[in-house]
Amino acid sequence: MTENTLLHEEDPHQEAYTKNIFGFWVYLMTDCILFGVLFATYAVLYKNTFGGPSSKEIYDLPFVLKETLILLSSSFTCGLGMLAAHSGKKKQVIAWFALTFLLGVSFLVLELGEFSKLIQEGNGWKRSGFLSSYFTLVGTHGLHISVGLFWMVVFMIQTAYKGISLVTLRRLTCLSLFWHFLDVVWIFIFTLVYLLGATL
Repeated sequence: MTENTLLHEEDPHQEAYTKNIFGFWVYLMTDCILFGVLFATYAVLYKNTFGGPSSKEIYDLPFVLKETLILLSSSFTCGLGMLAAHSGKKKQVIAWFALTFLLGVSFLVLELGEFSKLIQEGNGWKRSGFLSSYFTLVGTHGLHISVGLFWMVVFMIQTAYKGISLVTLRRLTCLSLFWHFLDVVWIFIFTLVYLLGATL
């Protein structure tokens, strides 16, 4: 299939494609439950500082805003990569997802730097219930980002060698859904954890 071929032709595997995407949506719903539990735990424990620092004392909103803009930008480039995939433009797909990967790595480096700074200041996850819930929630999101980055590299290699087919398009669609889901989760983290935590 050439780069300029649109992927709208009839395919005998179209029904399987639809079922796979639906199955992935079901997986994302289970991840919603996981993050819902972690948000609830944080809401219960965020006042339990046990003599340690409160959220107002440790959150750096300008720094977190930088992280947020980087991750939202990666969501935009991921979307452009999917538009290229639906148009069968292999080189553009690889280019957009490579940029998405770089933005994702930048976000992860900043997040790990934030964690490292807190730990060096003596504010690790063992310090209080608040910090335990914070590290667990944000760290779980970071772990998902790491998985997404690994997944992205694998699919970029597959796309480079196999081109754009219904199989690679299905896999890229699942990756895109996963990445956008993580961006939505981060918006909730930014709003409910950092923004409210730094002002309340």
